[in-house]
Amino acid sequence: MSDDLTAWPYREARNILDHLQQAEGRGHKSKDDPVILQTGFGPSGLPHVGTFSEVARTSWVRRAFAQICDRPTRLLAFSDDMDGLRKVPENIPNRDMVAEHLGKPLCDIPDPFGEEESFSGYMNARLRSFLDSFGFDYEFLSSKDQYRNGVFNEGLLKILEHYDRVRGIVVRTLSEEKREDWSPFFPVCENCGKVNNTRVTDIHPDDGTVSYVCDQSFRGAEACQHEGTVPVTDGHVKVGWKVDWALRWLQLGVDYEMYGKDLIESAKLSSSIVYALGGVPPAGMSYEMFLDEEAAKISKSKGTGLSIDDWLQYGPLESLAWFIYRRPERAKRLFFDVIPRSTDQYLEALSKFGATDDRRQRMDNPVFFIDADRIDASESIGYDSEVSYSMLLNLVSVLNTDDRQVVWDYLCRYNEEVEEDRELIDDLIDRALRYYRDHVAPSKQYQLPDDDVMPAVEQFRQFLADYDGEDPEEIQSAAYSAGKDHDLDLGRWFKAMYRLLLGQDEGPRLGTFVHFYGVEDTIELIDHQLSEGITDDNSGKAH
Repeated sequence: MSDDLTAWPYREARNILDHLQQAEGRGHKSKDDPVILQTGFGPSGLPHVGTFSEVARTSWVRRAFAQICDRPTRLLAFSDDMDGLRKVPENIPNRDMVAEHLGKPLCDIPDPFGEEESFSGYMNARLRSFLDSFGFDYEFLSSKDQYRNGVFNEGLLKILEHYDRVRGIVVRTLSEEKREDWSPFFPVCENCGKVNNTRVTDIHPDDGTVSYVCDQSFRGAEACQHEGTVPVTDGHVKVGWKVDWALRWLQLGVDYEMYGKDLIESAKLSSSIVYALGGVPPAGMSYEMFLDEEAAKISKSKGTGLSIDDWLQYGPLESLAWFIYRRPERAKRLFFDVIPRSTDQYLEALSKFGATDDRRQRMDNPVFFIDADRIDASESIGYDSEVSYSMLLNLVSVLNTDDRQVVWDYLCRYNEEVEEDRELIDDLIDRALRYYRDHVAPSKQYQLPDDDVMPAVEQFRQFLADYDGEDPEEIQSAAYSAGKDHDLDLGRWFKAMYRLLLGQDEGPRLGTFVHFYGVEDTIELIDHQLSEGITDDNSGKAH
């Protein structure tokens, strides 16, 4: 069956199998070893949607792998807290205090929040709490512990042994002025504690040491001019991050890691370093970045873009997971206006999942990954209602209410079956009420139809007056015919109806809306809007 599964996590799982075959063929992996998937983070800022996204996607690949191979897996969440602080994040307290430690490893900088032993200690705690709150199954590793506890010693000595070869791989990618002084190693200055201001002046492979001077200017961080010689082991040095990436892959036996599109060339370079050190680089996938409202890459140091807390105010977590799951190779604008559509698309996938017993179809459905915990717990998964998030938004709009029960009363009047999905719909109503209040109501603009559109409005209104059924498809067909019979562009026709009834350019399928709002109430709404005219009051019906 696995060859028939087409969802992208299965493609990645098959790439892992290909990698394992290569690694085992070279003696770097045995069939008894667990398969290692890794996600990496720079704890210079607070966790955000991108953090959630990378762990979620990697978890989905891990789940897909479990469907096609019975080998055990581990998911590592690696924090690069030995990295030197390059700039002070804009969304933290005590920024002046932190600025005094520019250039030092993040694990050696005091916590600006006053809660943990260090800057990275706070960020790592937030990262772990963040991941735990979503139920991710992972193992946390920190760079500080791997360097200072000797885990990376073997790899660091190997880099020193192959110094010229590793250096040659990297320097050809650098500008001419940076090539002469570049070294894989960045010693932690014994005098000032900075790692971004040091420069290797000599290497001593036989002794496992390097000599250095702390004389490099770095973004306002002063160099102390100290000279010394230190071992490359036990945390006395940090390797540059591209080399560090290769070091992790090599020492931790990483078999899979995904990365942003902006790191494709870095991944290739790190792979070359792994080969130079005698290892086999992991399989991996590049993904596109999330964009903020201005179509710029979101920044964790600046706190731009939509946060998870923002999303969860208006949409369920599963709708965010759906947004992240779909087409990871495409850049996505992450802002409030994507929430309703993502929620409705998730509900549609949920409905399809529950409507079939075909195992292959279910395993290829994004719900198989998004709702993994519920599926593995043998809970009933599905959604039978016609109620969509967009429908609720528009129902709230015409009802002009903040009362959840008023919305429920309308839904139950026309379709008692909604009670079967009450828990989910109840949650959606609460979120729709908030979304409408914060993001729809302030921008509503009602508008009367143009004169050439009015005959179609009258035809549709007459259909409703004569109609004694309750089939949304028949209502939708009548709306479609009204526009076609009067030679109207259908996009313009439906936009005119949405403007008249809802005060916005788009809406749900008109037939479905009328079905839930009620035929008689829709007639009354049309008559009210046409007879009273449109005002500047955006709170609901025209007066």
